[in-house]
Amino acid sequence: MIWFCYTGVCHAVNILLAVFKFHKMQNQPLNNESKQQEEAALEPKKITLQVSRVQTSMRIDQYLTQQVENATRNKVQTAIVEGRVLVNEKTVKSNYRIKSCDLIQITLLRPPAPELAPEDIPIAVIYEDEDLMVINKKPGMVVHPAFGNWTGTLANAILHHIGKEAEELDKSELRPGIVHRLDKNTSGLIIIAKNPVALHRLARQFAERKVIKMYKAIVWGVPEPLSGTITTNIGRSKKDRKVMANFPFEGKDGKTAVTDYLVTENLHWFSVLSLTLHTGRTHQIRAHMQHLGHQIIGDETYGGAALRTLPISRSESFVKNLLELMPRQALHAETLSFHQPTSREPLSFTAPLPEDMESVLQKIRSVFLQKATGRTLKNSLRMLSLPKVMTRWSW
Repeated sequence: MIWFCYTGVCHAVNILLAVFKFHKMQNQPLNNESKQQEEAALEPKKITLQVSRVQTSMRIDQYLTQQVENATRNKVQTAIVEGRVLVNEKTVKSNYRIKSCDLIQITLLRPPAPELAPEDIPIAVIYEDEDLMVINKKPGMVVHPAFGNWTGTLANAILHHIGKEAEELDKSELRPGIVHRLDKNTSGLIIIAKNPVALHRLARQFAERKVIKMYKAIVWGVPEPLSGTITTNIGRSKKDRKVMANFPFEGKDGKTAVTDYLVTENLHWFSVLSLTLHTGRTHQIRAHMQHLGHQIIGDETYGGAALRTLPISRSESFVKNLLELMPRQALHAETLSFHQPTSREPLSFTAPLPEDMESVLQKIRSVFLQKATGRTLKNSLRMLSLPKVMTRWSW
């Protein structure tokens, strides 16, 4: 059965449902909710890891390079030599081979960050007033400077766009005016505050879960049921700290994460989902889609970029071509609804799907419609009792 949805009607219904659920949830405290930022900046950076029971034995410098984000082998070896790596409370050498359940503590020194400078980088501003901007971020753009991306970020572009007004913003943490974040390879809407008062008020709206954030994603397969709520705890994976993992809800690991999903287009082997966030955990949607078993197409970190076999002719070349068209996660921040921080006026913005996601959808739809048309024609020929030679299809 083919599921069709008129975009305008479906989008309006989604927003109404999201508004209802947000109002309903505002007075429901979430377990493990933290008032602090999930990844507060620390100087120096201290990390504690416990080696899994099933971890293959290897040198500790190799293990830490794999497990710690932005840690090169040279940095790890220097930390070991300087005594900033402890295994079971004792210093070790670089050739120490890790053992099951080893408790590892590493302290990484952070070099002083370069001064944040304005850069003339084109950005798509879809709304702007004296307090804020709403930007449609293109995929591939890093939101704020960090290791490996000190320039060319949205933060650099913001300083250039705002000009003298940016002098009021705090640049000490390299996040001037940035209220929330999007992953580098996630496209879509992001709010930027233009002064400290607006930043504080907008941040409060996010903290009190009064901002409606809706995303569009293209995923593998079709979730059953076609709508629902995913509730887990999300935290750093114990096997790989660069990846977020799902843990039992209300358990001791991770923090509560809640995502609503709705299938807006059923494409048999794929589907388009509308997703509403009730919390803002790192990689929340991507981790939740993996948990659901319907990974986002192109998401290499969470299993969405693996080759799969579909029940169609030339399946392998079709899937390869699809992943070439979408070398990132097919995830787009489509809608933001919030209140203007000064006037309290309700504001709502929607950004159309970017070109790469539209191209992928067109390709999927064309094959899906061919498949559906072939089935319909086959059934018609059978009803007419025509010879089988006329019903040969490549599907």
